[in-house]
Amino acid sequence: MSLGLIGRKLGMTQIYLENGEALGVTVVDVSSNQVVQVKTKQKDGYSAVQLGFADKKKSRVTNPMLKHFEKHGAEPKYVLREFHVKDDVPASGSKIGADIFVKGQYVDVTGTTKGLGFQGVVKRYNFAGQPMSHGSMMHRRPGSIGCRLTPGLVWKNQKMPGHHGVSQRTTQNLEIVQVRAEEGLLLIKGGIAGHNNAYVIVRPSIKNKKTKVPAEPKKATDKKK
Repeated sequence: MSLGLIGRKLGMTQIYLENGEALGVTVVDVSSNQVVQVKTKQKDGYSAVQLGFADKKKSRVTNPMLKHFEKHGAEPKYVLREFHVKDDVPASGSKIGADIFVKGQYVDVTGTTKGLGFQGVVKRYNFAGQPMSHGSMMHRRPGSIGCRLTPGLVWKNQKMPGHHGVSQRTTQNLEIVQVRAEEGLLLIKGGIAGHNNAYVIVRPSIKNKKTKVPAEPKKATDKKK
């Protein structure tokens, strides 16, 4: 796995391309990313980098965690995540910005979906439902969930009404439209999981490692009659 960044989803907007096309993008704030700890295979059994995101007051940090941050020369952070890396391992305490990504690069974004509360099977699992005609009385109900004969039980993982949302989801192969390193922002094409101000993980795409190169404008040629 390559080194990624922790970010905060600020919301969605649209930008205009050079050809005048309007493109919907998600704005992700990836500033204040700092390396908290570097783990090595010799000492910890595996190679990884622990990143911290979103500054936190020292008065709100427990003593063990405060010592952990001070030991590695990092500032207290709200969010800590590990990225398994092999090459180009940064030093503890160093800050990482949006410039580790480039325009046209494809990334995978992991976030937590919005919570929708208690929902029925039609909304939760896209059930078709029962007949909507008059007299049915079973419009949006799940129907039979088992049988009183053999095996005489309700199978485990049966799709039932319940809590919907608040699930970790990864959206793959999203294109970075703009990298604003000075502002610490990434503009990513399309939507990602999570509400506004939710924490997300942005890392290089696993399936699509290519970088989209903008096409050069075609030169006008004189056609001979």
